[in-house]
Amino acid sequence: MTQINKLKIFNDPIYGFISIPNELIYDLIQHPYFQRLRRISQMGLSYLVYPGANHTRFHHALGCMHLMQKAVETLRFKGVAITTEEECAVLIAILLHDIGHGPFSHAMEKSIVEDVNHEAISLLFMNQLNDEFDGKLSLAIQVFKGEYHRKFLLQLISSQLDMDRMDYLKRDSFYTGVAEGNVNSERLIQMMNVVDDVLVIEEKGIYSVEKFLLSRRLMYWQAYLHKTSLVAELILMKVLKRAKELTLKGVNLPCSEPLKYFMQNKITLENFDAEKLDLFSQLDDFDIISALKAWQRHDDFILSTLSKMIINRDLLKIKLSAEKIPMEESQTLKEEFANDHNVSLLEAGYFIFRGKIKNQAYSKEAEPIRILKKDKTIEDVVEASDQLNLKSLSKLVTKYYICFPKQLI
Repeated sequence: MTQINKLKIFNDPIYGFISIPNELIYDLIQHPYFQRLRRISQMGLSYLVYPGANHTRFHHALGCMHLMQKAVETLRFKGVAITTEEECAVLIAILLHDIGHGPFSHAMEKSIVEDVNHEAISLLFMNQLNDEFDGKLSLAIQVFKGEYHRKFLLQLISSQLDMDRMDYLKRDSFYTGVAEGNVNSERLIQMMNVVDDVLVIEEKGIYSVEKFLLSRRLMYWQAYLHKTSLVAELILMKVLKRAKELTLKGVNLPCSEPLKYFMQNKITLENFDAEKLDLFSQLDDFDIISALKAWQRHDDFILSTLSKMIINRDLLKIKLSAEKIPMEESQTLKEEFANDHNVSLLEAGYFIFRGKIKNQAYSKEAEPIRILKKDKTIEDVVEASDQLNLKSLSKLVTKYYICFPKQLI
């Protein structure tokens, strides 16, 4: 049998060449669970706003792993002891951190698999892979769950300044063309250090941190919470909710078998066994798109109308406001729509609905980004910064929205 060379190189448009560090990571990347991420878009339906935003979770996971390699290299250079086992564990944990994402990323969580979030599904996948790989992922799982004694390893995977955020801001900025999100990940990594097993940023890196937080805030308003992306995702959730409702009433909707299974059954974390995990691993964006294309011609008015909206990008109107939108406003619109289309008020709620979005670039409640001062003291970045805008970046900004059909304007 010929020996496969597993130390491959990927060519990435952001970082150039990304190398696979060992054979175990090669085998994980080759696994069908991970290959599925090639068919899950990183930014959901944002390509309806930014035509270039067609990159996938697969891209992102490899990018995160690459940044983690750089971080480990930098910390070792500064004298932080990281064993080969710890390095492998942290690379695996960041590589698999998003493996539990469903089609179009967040839409599934809020409609079909209602009670299980993607982090929990990621952990189920990791445990399953650990069984298949004879326990070689045990330390990675320990680090991922925050059960390992060296805290900084988890901070590199999940914190307010982690490899995940660094990659998605830079990558999403590149693919959308929203230049404000372009963070200097290389500089940020060079400024990292570890004190008492806790991650810190050296004082001279404070401006890079400020720029990173500002970029994050701008990317949320311009890309992730862009009103058209937002309304498209909300419509997708409504379509899936309606499809599940009809399926549970016994209506047979054309769609793939894995999607049908999740629409016919109530899935909780308790009953999410290996069989369900395997079915979930067969779901990707293509299941949803092909279902929407079929449902456009269904005789259920709600299902067909909402499906057409996404396929043809003829979406609901969305209005944003700094003030809470009064209930009477949506009620009046619902009554008008119900009369015009001969549907109930409850059904009109699929087309007219209110909600709110929040944006906070830096949370004071979460674990802080720590700045290591020249005198060796450690301070929260908000206190260490001379920029007033950092205090404003830690304020929670809430905006309210109402969605309704264009003909009701």
